[in-house]
Amino acid sequence: MANNGGYAMLIGGKLVGADQRFDVLNPATEQVLASAPDASEADLDAAVAAARAAQPAWAAKTMDERRAVLNAMGDAILANVDELKRLLTSEQGKPHHEAEGEVIGAGYWLKGAASLDLPREVVEDSAERRVETRRVPLGVVGAIAPWNFPLILAMFKVGPGLLTGNTMVLKPSPFTPLTTLRFAELVKDIVPAGVLNVITGGDRLGPWLTAHPGFDKISFTGSTATGRKVMESAAPRLKRITLELGGNDPAIVMPDVDVAEIAPKLFWAAFNNNGQICIATKRMYIHKDIYAPLRDAIVEYAKTVKVGDGSEQGTQIGPINNRAQYDRVKGLIADSRAQGHNIVLGGDAIEGPGYFIPVTIIDNPPETSRIVQEEQFGPVLPLLQFDNVEDVLARANASDYGLGGSVWSADTDRALAIAERVASGTVWVNETQALSPLAAFGGMRQSGVGVEGGREGLMEYTAAQTISVRKG
Repeated sequence: MANNGGYAMLIGGKLVGADQRFDVLNPATEQVLASAPDASEADLDAAVAAARAAQPAWAAKTMDERRAVLNAMGDAILANVDELKRLLTSEQGKPHHEAEGEVIGAGYWLKGAASLDLPREVVEDSAERRVETRRVPLGVVGAIAPWNFPLILAMFKVGPGLLTGNTMVLKPSPFTPLTTLRFAELVKDIVPAGVLNVITGGDRLGPWLTAHPGFDKISFTGSTATGRKVMESAAPRLKRITLELGGNDPAIVMPDVDVAEIAPKLFWAAFNNNGQICIATKRMYIHKDIYAPLRDAIVEYAKTVKVGDGSEQGTQIGPINNRAQYDRVKGLIADSRAQGHNIVLGGDAIEGPGYFIPVTIIDNPPETSRIVQEEQFGPVLPLLQFDNVEDVLARANASDYGLGGSVWSADTDRALAIAERVASGTVWVNETQALSPLAAFGGMRQSGVGVEGGREGLMEYTAAQTISVRKG
C-alpha cells in the first residue's frame, strides 16, 4: 500500500494520507485489521476541487475514450481477484467464494456499464428548424457506498457516473474502506488525475460530503433512515440525488413447486451474504398446502450450512459485518421470543469473538410483528402462510418498502401474472437477486429515488439539453 505502508486515499491522482486514522475491524474476530485515513474537511475540499478541475477535460473526451478507461479499470480489478477477495472477506466477513463473486462482478459491472450509450433524439427537423435533445454531464458527483457489498455497489456508481462525463468523489463505508482504497491504488494510473477520487472517514464525513456545495449530484446506497438525511442535506442546493435504500422483499411460493428442489434456492434467496442484501428475501409467503413440508425442508437444509469465519475452508455464511447491526438483529430475535413466536431454528447468538448469529427461522409469526414489518438485514427469516393470491398480494404490498420481490411457481405464466402485481422496482420469477448493468434497478416508495443500471441509470447522471437551430 501507499503512505508508509498504510492505506491511502486517492485525491487528484495522488495517494495521500490524513492527519488522523481510524481502525477497521475483522468482524469474524473483532480484532483490528488495519487503519484507514480519517479525512478532514480540508481533505474533502481538496478532493472536490480536484474533481471540479478535472471535469471539463474529462467531459470533452469522446464516449469511446471514456469507455476505454472504464474497461481498463474493470481489467485491473479482474487481474487482482485473489488479493481483493481476501481483503474483502477480512473486512466485510463474507466467505471467500462470495467475496470472489463480488470482486469479479465489480470488474464486469464496469465493463458492462461501458457498453451503454446515451440517447440523442431529433424531435423536429422541419423546414423552419432542427430541434435535438441530448444528454450532458451534471458535473461532480459525490458517491457513498455501503458495507454489505462495498466494491460492486461502488462500481454501480463509478461506471455510469464516469462514462457520462462526470467526475467523482467516492466514499466507502467506514466499516469496509480497505478494498475500495486498494482498488483506488490499482486504478490510480489508469484514470486521469482528479476524475475519480476516493476518500475515507468516520461518521462525520458522510454529512460533510452530502452538504458540500461543490457537488452537483449525490448517489447514495444505504438505509432508508440515512437516505432521508441525505435527501434533506441535498435539498438546499437542489442537488440531484439517486437513493438506493432498504427493502422488505416478499417471496411468494405457490403450491405447485417441487418442495425438495426449491428449498435450497429459497434458503439462499434469504441468507446469501448472511441476509445482508437489500434485495434478499425478507418475508417468505408459502401457500398453506405446502407450508409444513417446505418449512421443514428449509429448516433441514439450513442445518447443513456452515456458519463461521469467511476465511476458513467450507464456511458458507460469515458474521454480521458490524456491532451496531449485530445488536439490531439480536434485538429483533429477542422481540420475537418475547412475543412468543415459534422459533424453529437458531435464535441465540453464537458465543465467542465475532459478530455471529446462527441462521434463525420463525414459524408463521403475526403479520403485524416487527420481524415481518421491519427489514432485518441479517440471518433471520419469517415464514408466513397464505391461502390465495389476492390475500398474499395484499399482504406483500402492505409495506413502506418496494425494492424487490419474487414469485415461485411451476407455472411461469401464472407466476408472471402475479409478479406484475407485486409493488416493487424489481420482481423475479423462479430466481432472485439477478442484476445486470444493462437493466434498470431501483425502488418504489421508501426504497429509494431514481434507478441504477441500464440506460435509465445512465441518464440519472445527466441533464437533458435541447438545442434548437433556426434554418435559413
